[in-house]
Amino acid sequence: MAQISISPSALHRPSEPQQPPPSGWALFALGFRPFYLGGAIFAALAIAIWAAQLAGVVPPPAGSMGLALLWHAHEMVFGFAAVIVVGFLFTAGRAWTGVETPAGGALAALTALWLAGRLAMWFAPPPLAALLDGLFLPLAALAFTRVLMRAGNRRNYPIALALWVYAALNLAYHAYAWQGDAALALRACVAGLALPVLFVTVIGARVLPMFTTNAVPGFRLKAHPRLGKPIVAATIAALVAWVLAAPGWVVAPLSALTGVLLAVRVAGWRGYAVGNRPILWILHLAYAWLPAGFLLLAASALGWVMPGVAEHAFAVGVVGTAIIAMITRTALGHTGRRLVAGRSEVAAYWLIVVATLLRVGGPLLWPAGYLHWVYGAALCWVIGFALYALTYAPRLARPRVDGKPG
Repeated sequence: MAQISISPSALHRPSEPQQPPPSGWALFALGFRPFYLGGAIFAALAIAIWAAQLAGVVPPPAGSMGLALLWHAHEMVFGFAAVIVVGFLFTAGRAWTGVETPAGGALAALTALWLAGRLAMWFAPPPLAALLDGLFLPLAALAFTRVLMRAGNRRNYPIALALWVYAALNLAYHAYAWQGDAALALRACVAGLALPVLFVTVIGARVLPMFTTNAVPGFRLKAHPRLGKPIVAATIAALVAWVLAAPGWVVAPLSALTGVLLAVRVAGWRGYAVGNRPILWILHLAYAWLPAGFLLLAASALGWVMPGVAEHAFAVGVVGTAIIAMITRTALGHTGRRLVAGRSEVAAYWLIVVATLLRVGGPLLWPAGYLHWVYGAALCWVIGFALYALTYAPRLARPRVDGKPG
């Protein structure tokens, strides 16, 4: 990913260039374009539907064994998060290797397949839903793996492997759902959530210090390089214990250790000192939810906090915040715009921040008001991602403003 330096004065300029953007249609020029836009629209729509289901206004889809929770979990993990991950990897993969990732007709076909999966998960019988939804991730993993292999980019093979595991977990969900085993289907969703959490842990450690020092002249941080491998090992161990529903005496110490190690890293990065640079502080905030999530997971394993709090610290705090941060940052950069968050971006950031605080902190403060916290969080989430979609739809559909391909 290219290193881009931003002068302090540039942070107060408008994010749009002065000249009118080129005309034309470029929605399928690079993976981030259709997948970020489709993912943002679906993020808003799916949570609005979920809130309506909780209120009893909308019935659960028959394809998820009539369980609204199962549909919600699957669609946020394997519908929303998955398409954003694929869009990011297709875009980053081209930058890492110089090899073209799917574009044009191939990208349009993958987009149509993803959309068909979303519709099938609501309307189609389980076998057809499994076929349509289950094909997207394996085809995306195959395309991404071929790019890395053609370039001999061995460093990122583990990321390709993670994408294949992601695809396998989605297929496992469909297998369990087809058998009528809701508990194991939901466990596949938990495993599917663990992968983006690991992805943020590893990729964030690569890019966040670089982004910060490039953008803030003279910024000093403590990278703690010796913590790199222990953090990855502890994170994997804690996530595996969580996914396998290990006893609390196993999950709690592993999660607590991971949370402490990540907290040391976050403190050393000094994200609180980046100043009025929203495009940076939102990334630091997303990463800061990692230690919070693991410490909440340890507390949950010991029975100190209600179930679901830690899961949503990961789902909304880590993954949701990281997604809104990266789909603005990478979309700005790859459409030829300056890496400066405008008013709409900052508003979207704050809406997701508030959604996380309501969904995670609210039930801890007032458990009896659980549904009120959920509805409030859902409203902020829906508005935040809808705002992104409205703001970025013309940017993602048009060619780059600098005339470059992509």
